[in-house]
Amino acid sequence: MTIDPVTLEVLRNALEAVAQEMGAVLKLTAFSPNIKERMDASTAIFDAKAQLVAQAEHVPVHLGAMMRAMPAILARSGPLGPGDVIVVNDPFVGGAHLPDITLVAPVHVRGDGGDRLVGYLACRAHHSDVGGMEPGSMPGRSTEIFQEGLVIPPVRLVRAGAEQPDVMALILANVRTPEERRGDLNAQLACLRVGARRLAELAGRYGADTLVAGFDAILDYSERRMRRRLAELTPGTYAAEDRLDDDGTSDEPVPIRIEVTVTPERLILDFAGTAPQRAGNVNAVAPMAQSAAFFAVKVLTDPTLPPNAGVLRAIEIRIPEGSVLDARHPAAVCAGNTETTQRVCDTVLRAFAQIAPDRIPAASQGTMNLIGIGGRDPRTGRPYTYIETICGGQGGRPRGPGMDAIQVNMTNTLNTPVESLEIAYPLRVERYELRAEAGGRGRHPGGRGVVRALRVLDHEARVSLQTDRRRHAPYGLHGGEDGRPGINRLVDRDGTARTVPGKGSHSLGPDEVVIVETPCGGGWGAP
Repeated sequence: MTIDPVTLEVLRNALEAVAQEMGAVLKLTAFSPNIKERMDASTAIFDAKAQLVAQAEHVPVHLGAMMRAMPAILARSGPLGPGDVIVVNDPFVGGAHLPDITLVAPVHVRGDGGDRLVGYLACRAHHSDVGGMEPGSMPGRSTEIFQEGLVIPPVRLVRAGAEQPDVMALILANVRTPEERRGDLNAQLACLRVGARRLAELAGRYGADTLVAGFDAILDYSERRMRRRLAELTPGTYAAEDRLDDDGTSDEPVPIRIEVTVTPERLILDFAGTAPQRAGNVNAVAPMAQSAAFFAVKVLTDPTLPPNAGVLRAIEIRIPEGSVLDARHPAAVCAGNTETTQRVCDTVLRAFAQIAPDRIPAASQGTMNLIGIGGRDPRTGRPYTYIETICGGQGGRPRGPGMDAIQVNMTNTLNTPVESLEIAYPLRVERYELRAEAGGRGRHPGGRGVVRALRVLDHEARVSLQTDRRRHAPYGLHGGEDGRPGINRLVDRDGTARTVPGKGSHSLGPDEVVIVETPCGGGWGAP
């Protein structure tokens, strides 16, 4: 079936609107501040072949990884019937870290021949605790996946429309905050129900055949646009390297290497020479690294390109097995999602700066600055877990300075408002301000990071830090100076401050403070 251009554009925008509405429902019904305030979650629509067709403008590291992981999830789960919902967080199947719980539901529409599978809906959300050795399930020094929380293979949370209470009970028995987890999982289920209803409405309006043909046409359209953009680039091979500060267990840097080959028909990204799998938790599974590469390709080619599986037909990504970008089980991977994907993005963009210097900015902060705090809330006597990623400086851009205090590259979350944070948790925000130091000097200077200081109130707590760019500053480009590294500090009750490593877990007593100063971006062009 051929889809005319007008119908194609209507369907494409309608599908994106469905994904956006799913995200809005999730945000409005979630229990945890990490989802309802920060929107650390993503929604997407797939065709019956598990190819990404449409997504909301949510978190890039979620969306790109889901695109690569969906075939593996469905292969493990087996055929899904009407009303089934799969739950999964296993990184070695679902392509994320354990706190990112993904729900997948098939969409069946009624036709003359009975129920017909037209596609799948997926919702991935970062839950603020899934068990493990530290509150928040992002331990600073984990060395195997089992220390990071409950591993959920693809199993049915809902079967034929009926929740499976045993599965839900098993999940809730292994987390510190079961009421919050149940609320967030129910919010994810609600967003899938809304998405299924909207897709059924589209099938009723245009016909299931037209809807399915529209999926194929959308992918073909994105492929054509990507190939046109590639044809505009100068053919050749371009190499770059960057590094993570360390893996959390030693001070040894972790190099990421890339060789980009541009041809008129294909873009090849080869990560040969990247560090082997490490003992610490900066390991990533392949879908994480692929999502970062996919994001960087969009920056190079066309940010307005519809992000779906059609784009990938023109891209080949080669990742060495057993490397830090394709770790083997039972590797620890929690920081692979938050830190390593950021460095992959920085490395690929550094290579792309040789291809299109007028499009690529200097390095931004290059870290998610993840902080997790947990303990027992003295106000209620119940456990709590607070999790957040903190904004920083953007790299100077070809047409202007880098922005201050912004989430960059692989993250697209909001901050937790101070008032909401202090209501939800026994913590006080002592400082939330721009750093006094500027970003890297240049014709277009880098943006400033922020200072966020949190005081623990009336209880003993554990704090975990997953941060990077504490020793190796964000790079400048084309003569611009490097930015400024971040700093993590703990302050005792007597006011004594000490600097702590970028990755680690620590105990804090009443009235003790954790301070995170996030990196400033690199400069672009000679000052």
